[in-house]
Amino acid sequence: MADITSNRLSTTLLDIHYLRAGAGDPLVLLHGWPEFSGVWRKNIPVLAEGFDVIAPDLRKFGKTRLRDPEDKTPTTPDVLAEDLAALMDGLGLTRAGIVCHDVGAYAAQAFARRWPERVSGLLFFDCPYPGIGGRWAEPGHLKEIWYQSFHQKAFAADLVGYNRDTRRIYFKYFLSHWAHDPNAFDEDLEAWVDNFMLPGNVQGGFDWYIGFNDIRIRVMTEMAAGTAPTPEPLDIPTRVLWGASDPVLKAEWSDRLPEYFNEIDVTVVPEAGHFVPYERPDFANAEIVRFFERVFAG
Repeated sequence: MADITSNRLSTTLLDIHYLRAGAGDPLVLLHGWPEFSGVWRKNIPVLAEGFDVIAPDLRKFGKTRLRDPEDKTPTTPDVLAEDLAALMDGLGLTRAGIVCHDVGAYAAQAFARRWPERVSGLLFFDCPYPGIGGRWAEPGHLKEIWYQSFHQKAFAADLVGYNRDTRRIYFKYFLSHWAHDPNAFDEDLEAWVDNFMLPGNVQGGFDWYIGFNDIRIRVMTEMAAGTAPTPEPLDIPTRVLWGASDPVLKAEWSDRLPEYFNEIDVTVVPEAGHFVPYERPDFANAEIVRFFERVFAG
């Protein structure tokens, strides 16, 4: 089994931490919130048997840090896409397959729209995309997205990050509530707490919701009003695996994906919630390998 190494790469703006293992065609794994590169621990060893697997911590997540602590650039999909381009450039990768989830899925879509020639294929888990539109804020769903507003409060990071216990309580809620099995993350809960004990990590994750808020509201408003521009569908091989039990990104919201991706195959995954590759690693790994073996074979 391939060794997983912990690495650092300095770009113009970031000191990027990433995990790497294996050899072959490159796969970049992009995590979501409340996550970091360690969320792929059940996937990297298997995928590394056939691919060069790179799992970075996104901007201000995990161990990735801004080179200038005073940099106030908002964390948006376009900014994360530029970070991904800088990482690939630094590693000498002209093209890669992208496996992504949650925040990482926003970054991957922005990257693929700007640099489609650099993307061999896209594999999404529980994919947030513009076609969800106003359904995010339907009355029955508002109770699920309260945290997106809370994270924008000036006191939120201080409150959640008050001590180790408050961090454990807060992040355990999401790991339990969003998973099909509420105990799915029990064995790794302290690793999650350790991650969010790192200086700046609570606020770093919250900064995503601050930076993305205006875009989120605009898209929901335009979609609800029927005035949203329709982008050209991405012409890149795309696979989507969506947890049937995900309460925050509902599987039925996958209905409009074909309007945004020309070559797409969607599967709803039973006995999985928001964290499909962590909750159903054997299934997820097999699907990732099958899809990208076909993609890289041309």
